[in-house]
Amino acid sequence: MIQREIEQQVKSLFQRRKVILIMGARQVGKSTLLNQLFGNQEGVLWLNGDADNVQELLQSPSAPRLKAIIGNNRYMIIDEAQRIPNIGLCLKIIHDQIPNVQIIATGSSSFELAFKTQESLTGRKHEFKMYPLSFGEMVHQTSLLDELSMLEHRLVFGYYPEIVTHQGTEERDLRDLVDSYLFKDVLQIESIAKTDKIVKLLKALAYQIGNQISYNEIAQVVGLDSKTVEKYVDVLEQSYIVFRLGSYSRNLRNELKQSKKIYFYDLGVRNALIGNFTPAKLRAQGDLGAIWENFAITERMKRNAYREHYCQSYFWRTQQQQEIDYVEEKDGQLSAFEFKWNYHKTPKCPVTFTTAYSESTFQVISPQNIETFILDDHSY
Repeated sequence: MIQREIEQQVKSLFQRRKVILIMGARQVGKSTLLNQLFGNQEGVLWLNGDADNVQELLQSPSAPRLKAIIGNNRYMIIDEAQRIPNIGLCLKIIHDQIPNVQIIATGSSSFELAFKTQESLTGRKHEFKMYPLSFGEMVHQTSLLDELSMLEHRLVFGYYPEIVTHQGTEERDLRDLVDSYLFKDVLQIESIAKTDKIVKLLKALAYQIGNQISYNEIAQVVGLDSKTVEKYVDVLEQSYIVFRLGSYSRNLRNELKQSKKIYFYDLGVRNALIGNFTPAKLRAQGDLGAIWENFAITERMKRNAYREHYCQSYFWRTQQQQEIDYVEEKDGQLSAFEFKWNYHKTPKCPVTFTTAYSESTFQVISPQNIETFILDDHSY
């Protein structure tokens, strides 16, 4: 079993009487993590929120009813908790009226689960985000040298646990993953019924990674109005399929202020959507650069989340198209990064940026130094 980075953080909360929420896309390993934590341990009640009988069991919660359901169990685990209509009230009753029961709930839609628990569990919960496997987790599983040798493979097939642990069937397994799981929650949220439009939208976004997006332009390609496209992108983000990066603007009139870029949480999913499993080095230079940028930013995001390194993330660009791929702001300090798979001379930070933000730092990230960007200082 591959040890997940949040395992110790989750365990450390068991004695603090907090409801633990673990959120992330289907098949990223939430249930596997809980199986590693509890195994065949006695005193654990497992419930699956996807099951109709569980939804019926918990739809009218009361303290006496919940006490009868829980019995003498010390732990209550609810998978896909967002599927249960009154889950927020249910968890609040257990937390407030049934002492000595630790609740762990998982969800594959951050919007649905967060919305249903927001008011009920104020001050009573701790949320974790769980992603596909990370570069750092695989380094701990094997070695830094081994994982660096797999970089090109990861750019094509990604980090979903099922894909990483079953080499040789990646293309088939990724297609099954996309068809069977990832759309399941997306099509249930807000009663989205236009499956073909969602597929077209995802394909359009897959071709646009690393580029600024225009909802109007995408709407014309997909055949929807721009407001609907923006709403669907919101749903895709809340379902942990894509995420948006905004533009940084502070000092200059000519900085772009409202632009967005969209990236995929997993490159294997992105490549499966467009049916492109071409080896990384055989790809067009533009696509190779885009997936390298997507990879580096996603792994940095995982690293920051798991290390509880809180910062704001952006890209930077001016109307004259001077650009920096990625900028982090923490405690007033700016750190700028450019991502290059291949380069013959070291790119320089735009003078406009260094003049406006003279205290900032700048670094080029390539396969030769990627570990300095996405691993903790003591991880290698």
